Amino acid sequence: MIVQLEETSENEWRALEAGIVACRRCPRLVDWREKIAVERRRAYRNEVYWGKAVPGFGDHAAPILVIGLAPGAHGSNRTGRMFTGDASGEFLYAALNRAGFANQPTSKNRGDGLELRDVFITAVCRCAPPHNKPERSEITNCQPYLLAEMRLLKHCQGVVALGKLAFDRVLSIYRSQGHIIPPSDFVHGAFYFLPDGLPWLQASYHPSQQNTQTGRLTVAMFDQIWDYARKMFKNPAK
Repeated sequence: MIVQLEETSENEWRALEAGIVACRRCPRLVDWREKIAVERRRAYRNEVYWGKAVPGFGDHAAPILVIGLAPGAHGSNRTGRMFTGDASGEFLYAALNRAGFANQPTSKNRGDGLELRDVFITAVCRCAPPHNKPERSEITNCQPYLLAEMRLLKHCQGVVALGKLAFDRVLSIYRSQGHIIPPSDFVHGAFYFLPDGLPWLQASYHPSQQNTQTGRLTVAMFDQIWDYARKMFKNPAK
C-alpha cells in the first residue's frame, strides 16, 4: 500500500509538471518567453532555449518549500530549471550547498547533476515576465500550480519566501482559504509561526543581482536564512 501511494504521488507530480510546461494561459508571457528564446543573448547564441513555463524542482518529500518570483529570461527560461543558469541561481545554490541542502554549489543546466535534499524550489510565476514584473492576472493564472505543489508536498513544515511578492502571495493564499492570519510584515529574516497548523513562514530578500551586488543581501545574511530554516525543521516548535 505504501508503494502504491508513493507511485500515485509521483504520477501526480509528473502530470503537474507536464501541465505547467504545456501552459499557454498568459499571451503576453508566452510571446515574451518565446521571443527571448529565438533572439537569445549573445553569450548563449549557440544554445537551444527552453522557452516554456518552468516547473518546480527539488525533493518531493521536502519539509521546506522555497518560493521565488519568476524564471529569469536568460536563466530558467533558457535552461528549463528553477534558478538555473543566472547569477540569482549561483547565489542561491551556493548558499543551499553550504547549508547541506544541495549536493553542489553550482547550477548550470538540467543535466549538471544537481540534487536537492529537504527543499523544493518553485516560483509565483512560471514564465519569464518582461522587466521581471508579472501582472496581477498572470500571478492569478499561475496560482493553481503553486497550490498543487503545496498540496503534493505532504511533509512540508515551512516556507521560505524569496522576496516580498512571494511572501505576500503565500499569506494571500492562506487567507483565501479562510485562515485568520495576523499582520505579518516582510522584513529580511522575519520568521512567523502561522495558525491552524500551517507551515511556518520565513522572509528573505530575493537573491537578485540588484540585491546581491548592492550589498542589500550579503552572503552572511543569506546563510543565516538557511541555517535557521534547517534548525527549525529539525527541531519544530509544534
